[in-house]
Amino acid sequence: MPFGQIAIDDPRDPPVRELLERHLAFARTTTPPEDVHALEVDALVDPTVTFFSYRDGDEILGVAALKHLDAGHAEIKSMHTAEAARGRGVGRALVDHLLALARERGYRRVSLETGSGPAFAPARALYTNAGFTPCGPFADYPDTPNSAYLTLRLATAGESVESTRAPWRPQS
Repeated sequence: MPFGQIAIDDPRDPPVRELLERHLAFARTTTPPEDVHALEVDALVDPTVTFFSYRDGDEILGVAALKHLDAGHAEIKSMHTAEAARGRGVGRALVDHLLALARERGYRRVSLETGSGPAFAPARALYTNAGFTPCGPFADYPDTPNSAYLTLRLATAGESVESTRAPWRPQS
């Protein structure tokens, strides 16, 4: 981690809520309303969600959550890096932290939904760089051209990471 600390946090905490509201505003200005899948603050306190913030002192630099889908599958939700902290490794540190937690919890796969438009290109590059590959919709997501779905199979004891990579599938 380049600096700061990642820890479980309360999304209702005012400075955290402020960053989450910027995340939601970004999603709503770059995606048609029916395809905005970012979670509202109250949904992030659900028991199936573990919410984290990345702080440098009192400054909130990023947020992310890991949502339990089933015994073998988790989802990354609400990833957002404060504009002033972009390009400093905060997003990658959060992704790495969530993947380590997913492995610790025994998940075999971690998936995510993000936008397919140009505004989301940095996010897709971050996830691709972390090993995620395109997949089809999962959980209750619709098949829509406004979403990009990515997944990463996680290695277990005795498996190599290469043997767990999901085959590439083009978006339709």
